Order: sequence, then structure tokens, then C-alpha cells
Amino acid sequence: MNYKLIETKFFGDETGHLISFEKGSNCPFDIKRSFYIFDTIPGKIRGQHANRNSEFILIAISGSCKIRIDDGKTYEIVELNTPHKALYMDKMLWKEMYDFSYNAILLVLTNTLYDENEYIRDYQEFLKEGSK
Repeated sequence: MNYKLIETKFFGDETGHLISFEKGSNCPFDIKRSFYIFDTIPGKIRGQHANRNSEFILIAISGSCKIRIDDGKTYEIVELNTPHKALYMDKMLWKEMYDFSYNAILLVLTNTLYDENEYIRDYQEFLKEGSK
């Protein structure tokens, strides 16, 4: 399965901390879009889709959540609970984000602009396309 956890370096002192993402350093792609997920209703699942062309880096900048990563054959669950640990996910992985803590904020960086046509929102279709 093509994903990995990225331990980021953070810089700071008694006034606060800073983490940056740079292509070639801790980000394998040019960032073309970023968004964040917050105020998630308890018990709700976000995501539930795969992307044909998008790669992602997910960072819990506040709180925690779990990500179920599925390649159509196996799945793994990763918990993000610190802002200096990021999750890289390659394209064509089914993703579900859930179990958000109170006040969780999940930052997402991606290599593509938004294009609804590259989303696969039906799991059976994902399995079909993934087996080609």
C-alpha cells in the first residue's frame, strides 16, 4: 500500500513552534491546493472516496482523528494526533477519516486543483478501477 508517515522537523522556542512543508524535503509533490476539516459531527465519517490523480498529505494540526486507508486488497488504520506527524497518501487509495476529537482540525495538502471528475465515490467502482 502506498502511504507513509512523515515525521516533520519543527522549529521553535518559548514563543511557539513552526513546521513547514517543502517539495523534495518532506513533501513529494508541488502543493496546488490545501483545505482543512473542522467541526466534524461526532460519529460521522469524512472522505469515503478515492482519487484517480491526487496525492495527499494529512496533518492533525489540532486534536486527533483516525484514517482508514484501503487499497482494495487490504486496509490499515492510522491515527494522527500530533501536528509534527503527517500522513502521505498516494493516488487510488480509498480513504475514510473518522473518530475526530473535539476541536480537531485536519489540514490536507494535495498536488491537484479540485476536480470532481477524478473522485471515485462508490467503493465497488474503486475496486473495479483499482484492479485494472
